[in-house]
Amino acid sequence: MTDIIKELEKKREQAKLGGGKKRVDAQHARGKLTARERIDIIIDEDSFEEYDMYVEHRTNDFGMEKQKYAGDGVVTGSGRINGKLVYIFSQDFTVFGGSLSEAHAEKICKVMDMAMKVGAPIIGINDSGGARIQEGVASLAGYAEVFKRNVLASGVVPQISVIMGPCAGGAVYSPAMTDFIFMVKNTSFMFVTGPDVVKTVTQENVSQEELGGAKTHTSKSSVADGAFNNDIETLHEVKNLINLLPSSNREKSTNNKKDFQDLSPDYSLDTLVPDNPNKPYDMKELITKVVDNNYFFEIQKDYAKNIVTGFGTVEGRTVGFVANQPLVLAGCLDIDSGKKGGRFVRFCDCFNIPIVTFVDVPGFLPGISQEHNGIIKNGAKLLFAYAEATVPKITIITRKAYGGAYVVMSSKHLRGDINYAWPSAEIAVMGAKGATEILYRNEIKDKEKIEKRTQDYTEQFANPFIASKRGFIDDVIRPHSTRKRIATALENLKDKELSLPLKKHDNIPL
Repeated sequence: MTDIIKELEKKREQAKLGGGKKRVDAQHARGKLTARERIDIIIDEDSFEEYDMYVEHRTNDFGMEKQKYAGDGVVTGSGRINGKLVYIFSQDFTVFGGSLSEAHAEKICKVMDMAMKVGAPIIGINDSGGARIQEGVASLAGYAEVFKRNVLASGVVPQISVIMGPCAGGAVYSPAMTDFIFMVKNTSFMFVTGPDVVKTVTQENVSQEELGGAKTHTSKSSVADGAFNNDIETLHEVKNLINLLPSSNREKSTNNKKDFQDLSPDYSLDTLVPDNPNKPYDMKELITKVVDNNYFFEIQKDYAKNIVTGFGTVEGRTVGFVANQPLVLAGCLDIDSGKKGGRFVRFCDCFNIPIVTFVDVPGFLPGISQEHNGIIKNGAKLLFAYAEATVPKITIITRKAYGGAYVVMSSKHLRGDINYAWPSAEIAVMGAKGATEILYRNEIKDKEKIEKRTQDYTEQFANPFIASKRGFIDDVIRPHSTRKRIATALENLKDKELSLPLKKHDNIPL
């Protein structure tokens, strides 16, 4: 028995070396950690249970029978993050460049199946050169098996992809179907076709960073949800997100009442909205003053900045926040914000996370480009998501709520549960000046008359009380009481039940 145990320990040590010291040193020289080092950072100490450590590839073509490494380029298993069970795979670039083989894919599929069975999040750390060419179609079939499980797990358990190196070709589609993608600045890349292929086909010269780097995917394509400076920072941020999420759709919103601030009034909010209706203010200030300990985990902060999305807690309960941002495009809704907001709302609804919406929206962004590129369907994504969502929905209108954009932003008409307005709220079809110029177009040359008409319209319609009279606003609240009113509403709605008509699935305007 002693000899067998020694042999076991020897095999374990060999497996932990990955592709060997030379390749590990090369990985470190690129500013990247190894697959196992990444797992050590993200998983609680002594909690990682590794599976399939001794698995090897099964191909004998191209001399591959002479090149075999235990684990075959991916480390898989389960562990805990701050006590919460997760399943994880981490691709090992030191072994065949992290390329995916049939056996490699089977290891990933096994942990994904286990996560589905027990109801635990899946974390995938991607650092791979793509499909293993030596295996041909068997490798492609392996990708397809992973893709299928991404689809089946969607809406059942949270799926988080961490891109910590190259991710190219078919490899990009697994992360694309997960809930969140995080990248590392300067060392991670995602693209379907690389710079060389682009140059050959289109004659365009582009670097890896410009084509598929972290900045590109967080600010232009919206493929990634966040980018951080190095491997360690990225993994710590993933841990912070896991803390805020339920383990599966079987759970209610995470509720940890051990550490949160009290509900005392914040009188600074009474002066947050400027007296000048055309002057912007930072909606993130309101969010950070409402959440516990001023901690807000923002999602896609560098994309569609006219809408803010992210997670925070109120009295320990995880909440999804959606808010118009007056600092950018005056908070107008456009194509990008429709996609960003709609996807975030649907994630919250999948995992029973209540949604709080802060509204200051003058309408949809006008323009030929917006219309030609589909603002109608893209704006409808956000509308569809809010109307479909059955989780608790609380809405606070801080200033402007005009036209169709008022309806879209979780209005009472889209089954909003609690809809509040601040005294500064203006709920109307459109702004006073535009409305007056339409209603009194015959008097438009008389500036004094138009100014008087505009003032009258403002006094009559630019306030929250007409909507309140109709029951579309449940209460006009004092700004300083916002946090307490949200906390009370969340507590009252915690056992909310609402079902949708029987159907196979919806057909959201994609």
